Amino acid sequence: MDKDGNVIIRAEGLAKSFGHTRALKGIDLTVRSGDFWLIFGPNGAGKSTLIGILATLLKQTKGKLTIDGIHSGNDIVELRRKIGVISHQTFLYGDLTAYENLSFYGRLYGIDNLKTKVLHMLAEMGLADWADERVRNFSRGMQQRLTIARALLHGPSILLLDEPGTGLDQHAMRHFYHLLGDLHSQKQTILMTSHNLTIGLEKCTHLAILAGGRIVFSARKAELDGKNFEEIYFQYTEKERK
Repeated sequence: MDKDGNVIIRAEGLAKSFGHTRALKGIDLTVRSGDFWLIFGPNGAGKSTLIGILATLLKQTKGKLTIDGIHSGNDIVELRRKIGVISHQTFLYGDLTAYENLSFYGRLYGIDNLKTKVLHMLAEMGLADWADERVRNFSRGMQQRLTIARALLHGPSILLLDEPGTGLDQHAMRHFYHLLGDLHSQKQTILMTSHNLTIGLEKCTHLAILAGGRIVFSARKAELDGKNFEEIYFQYTEKERK
């Protein structure tokens, strides 16, 4: 854990450029153990880039990132053991079955009682009847459910979720957000991005708005009237467009 109290993620001046495009322009973010951050922003705001850097899948151009006291440039394997990530990429193998995909990742993480845990996660995500089906035959929604199972399989202490509801029907989405609530009650630290202002508000502890590659607003949810957040969101995102 970070020597500064219970800080689990500390980003200082994170910037990322792709050629001449500046996707992130100096992100400062402090996330404490057990926090549930919701980061809202329009398409192109830099949400996926931020998640990619926090998950150690992308390297920042500038700035410093520490996770649980470990600098992001050091001991990547240990960092990734702490993190479960859901992004726009599923990181699933289409020629493997659902069971084989989870077993593969379970072996990478050295999970004990692997068969039992794989079968439990498949059942948890409503995929038990498709355990032996090749993932290339799955619908987008089924792939997303399996992606969620992959991200949770090793019991990570930090969850990084980039619009995780993508592809889920209403029933699956409701189940997933109920599961998120259970995980947060167990003190997992969660950071989730979304462009949907109605999802997750009742469960989060902190809210932020990312626009134009910058965090332009952040606050504890307890400090806000949820009914006014939509107005705040459009105020800040419209200002960034001008």
